[in-house]
Amino acid sequence: MPTAMKEDYYKILNVERTATEVEIKSAFRRQAMKYHPDRNPGDKQAEEQFKKVNEAFSVLSDPQKRQMYDQYGHEGVSGAGGFNGFNAGGFADINDIFGSVFGDIFGGGFGRRAGKPRAQRGEDLKVDVEVSLEEAFSGKEEEVSYTRLDTCSVCHGTGAQEGSARKTCRSCGGSGTVTYSQGFISMRQTCPDCNGTGTVIEKPCLKCHGSGAERVKEKLTVKIPSGVRTGITLRVANGGNIGTNGGGFGDLYVEVRVKPHKIFRREGDDLIIDAPITYPQAVLGGSIKVPTIEGKELEVDIPKGTQFGEVLKMQGNGMPRLGKKGFGDLLVNVKIEVIKKPTAKQKELLEQLAKETGGKKSFFQELFS
Repeated sequence: MPTAMKEDYYKILNVERTATEVEIKSAFRRQAMKYHPDRNPGDKQAEEQFKKVNEAFSVLSDPQKRQMYDQYGHEGVSGAGGFNGFNAGGFADINDIFGSVFGDIFGGGFGRRAGKPRAQRGEDLKVDVEVSLEEAFSGKEEEVSYTRLDTCSVCHGTGAQEGSARKTCRSCGGSGTVTYSQGFISMRQTCPDCNGTGTVIEKPCLKCHGSGAERVKEKLTVKIPSGVRTGITLRVANGGNIGTNGGGFGDLYVEVRVKPHKIFRREGDDLIIDAPITYPQAVLGGSIKVPTIEGKELEVDIPKGTQFGEVLKMQGNGMPRLGKKGFGDLLVNVKIEVIKKPTAKQKELLEQLAKETGGKKSFFQELFS
């Protein structure tokens, strides 16, 4: 029976016959990404096309094989001198093809070679501190205590006992990579036992068990800036955990919480205080004294006819503006005190006042009747 004619390699990669080496490589990258089994799980057609793409690239990427293919077609690259599965073109296997074009795209494994592991920065850490409103006003230096990973004090980060040596990793035979097969695809990945170094510690450090790091208690002083608010996070460079393979320390983040105050409420940079005044003060005016967050007293003028709930602004007597010049305001929330148990004389005077308002039953008559 006649066999089906094989598809043209240039058509498989969707390039012209005059395509350059760079264009062929780029086309292969697009096609391989499109039909890769990891992106098309269980799709047999994609798997078959993926095989064709790799076969076409293995021929067209080799100058000698491409010349033979251009002159004689598939016959020119078949048999003893031609294409032989994934060993064509000088590649050891499909991993080498992918390694030369993609590097570590698919799972970080294709074409990777043993060598020095990549440096990895240490983890960041977070602690919380609580300050009073007065401390938030003035700023302070706060000592924080926490635990972090630091270089092992016994092995000094090597992970090995003194005098012991590293030996070849049994899992990868010193290559730093291990190969996993899935169907017709073999994927090379970094060895999980030696992390790609090709060697393992013969006698791990008894202190850190080979990790090169140990937990230590740390104390440091953090400067809390004046004007700080709840939720503000301060960064302490290199205050976090130690990294691996020389990656350095992570950072420490200090989140601030300002405790509620028994007198003042805070809105942004403004402070609010409730100030009780008498009814005569509200009607006739006068002055009262209110405290400030600094522990001082301010004299506040009460205008005549002040209504319940009016807010009097004392400019510049609030909280410092964080990172800026100036202060917020102190807002005095006026509350008119009502006498709950008036004396006989007070009741008489209030009744007279009620009559003066036009004989109409007033708020005070309602209250004390």
